[in-house]
Amino acid sequence: MHPFLNEIFAGQDTGANNFFLMAGPCAVENEDITLQTAEKIIAICSRLRIPVIFKSSYRKANRSRLDSFSGIGDAAALEILGKVKQTFGVPVVTDIHAADEAEMAAEYADVLQIPAFLCRQTDILVAAAKTGKVVNVKKGQFLSPESMKFAVDKIQQMGNDRVMLTDRGTMFGYHDLILDYRAIPIMQGFKKPVVLDCTHSLQQPNQSSGVTGGNPQMIETIARAGIAVGADGLFIETHPDPAKALSDGANMLRLDLLGPLMEKMVRIREVVKGW
Repeated sequence: MHPFLNEIFAGQDTGANNFFLMAGPCAVENEDITLQTAEKIIAICSRLRIPVIFKSSYRKANRSRLDSFSGIGDAAALEILGKVKQTFGVPVVTDIHAADEAEMAAEYADVLQIPAFLCRQTDILVAAAKTGKVVNVKKGQFLSPESMKFAVDKIQQMGNDRVMLTDRGTMFGYHDLILDYRAIPIMQGFKKPVVLDCTHSLQQPNQSSGVTGGNPQMIETIARAGIAVGADGLFIETHPDPAKALSDGANMLRLDLLGPLMEKMVRIREVVKGW
């Protein structure tokens, strides 16, 4: 595991050579759902010795429709994320959407995530890098994996070597995404951890309703393949009741399915590491 990951996972009882998990609801909806989801995710990961980073966005800026849920307020949501970190002692990741959000989010989060649509925005990458936090950059749906080298370079040139990359699919026509698993070893060639986003890769964007669709029944298929080709981590958005989720419910994993899925992933990882 990369040295900076060992730092943020310090204190967690993790299995040797295991993958790590970034998981949680798409967005902070309220304190109860956030804390209850975090508690269950952390219990699963503790039992299976999977290093875990809790994920939830304090705000969703890239909504198709003006009336789509975007958050409960930045300060309130960030305080809830801080409570997750304080209560359970795990690192937290959240998205930022503009350069002036970096310092604010860094007060609560251990990892600042750059959304895929913003992965080329130099000012956001630079601002995130300057916080000294780990920066997770999602590969744009419109970019080749080779092109992500330049995002890494921008962050490193600010003196921050704590960078992760996440693949979340590539545009396949107007209304679908496809995964090219070659991207994982290509981006690992930059000597950075590479994560596979198993839920956003299954989005069906640009629907005529203005609400993104999804294909969550394929999450296990995506995850299996990601572990088989050597992804360092998995990213899975999960919710107790995705049908009632306020954001991205169409592609989130139902929370009660996370444990059985992770059990299978651990077994696949053991086989892969034995090759």
